[in-house]
Amino acid sequence: MIRKLYQSVFSEKYRMRSKQFLNRMTARFYQGDEYTCNCCEKSFKQFKAKGNTLVTRANAQCPFCGSLERTRTLLFYLRNETSLFTEPARLLHFAPESSLSPFFKKADNIDYVTADLNPNYADYRVDIMNIPFCDESFDYIICSHVLGHVPDEKQAIRELYRVLKPSGTALIATILDRKNPHTFETGDADTPEKRLQYYSEPDLLRLRGNDFSKRLEEGGFQVEIIDYAVQLGDDKRKKYSLGDGSRELIFKCKKAESEESCISETLD
Repeated sequence: MIRKLYQSVFSEKYRMRSKQFLNRMTARFYQGDEYTCNCCEKSFKQFKAKGNTLVTRANAQCPFCGSLERTRTLLFYLRNETSLFTEPARLLHFAPESSLSPFFKKADNIDYVTADLNPNYADYRVDIMNIPFCDESFDYIICSHVLGHVPDEKQAIRELYRVLKPSGTALIATILDRKNPHTFETGDADTPEKRLQYYSEPDLLRLRGNDFSKRLEEGGFQVEIIDYAVQLGDDKRKKYSLGDGSRELIFKCKKAESEESCISETLD
């Protein structure tokens, strides 16, 4: 009752900002030097746990900025292995993480566009299955833990491929069952409780197996699977809590070069 009253009185944007403020105020209780967040450059005796009644991950979320294992891994990769912060680029970021967005917003070389179904979270309200930008609009796309929630995954992948420039890069991440060679989907998962049971999260529509890269390739991409936490080494993996690879693998999706180009947008 109190929660519903709170939601009816205060806007979602206000609630989001209040939560961020509360996190930053309470982060002092986690002060220490066991773990470090590369997003906010703060250190803590531990990170917050993250998960649900079925799966809980210890030391997953930064107490100050809210970054997760996949967020910290991706930032290391972007800084170390790409030209995103050094060369002119147009970036489309789906479901933008609040711990990552500031880096892109303050970079003078990046034309940064954010997209989400919820307009409170991004610049534009966008359905990833029907992206309102014209062909070949972006040099980079970041799409982390979005496709698993999309009803028509194949259409979403086609749309990502369409709006990416020739030789552009889409960096995609998702939750994986690395023990399963095949993605698991069932029509019986028709309630949040059943989705939690089948897929480990109440709002997932499928649990991907090791065939995820093949699904991306069927959409036209050239795919490289990158376990960047492993490349960084055990010490950094532990210090920055970069996960076990079930959520943090980076699927680097390249679009082949083409002579065709697009110079206009449909979104006003």
